[in-house]
Amino acid sequence: MRLLRVIVFLLVAALLALTGYAYFGDMNADPRTTRVPVRLDLGTAPPAPPALAATPAAETGPETPDDPDALD
Repeated sequence: MRLLRVIVFLLVAALLALTGYAYFGDMNADPRTTRVPVRLDLGTAPPAPPALAATPAAETGPETPDDPDALD
C-alpha cells in the first residue's frame, strides 16, 4: 500500500511539473514566412521548354540558398 502511495505521488508530481513547464516555459516559435513553388499535375501535357536565345543573358549573380525569397 505504501508503494502505491509513492507511485501516485510521483505521478501527480510529474503531471504538475509538466503543467507548470507548459504554462511557464518558453515554447513560442518564431514566425517565418515560407514560400515553396508547387507544380500541379492536372493531367495536361507539360509546357514546351522555352527557345534558347542566340546570345546569353546577362547574369545577375548567384542567389544564396539562405535567401528566404530565393524561390519567388
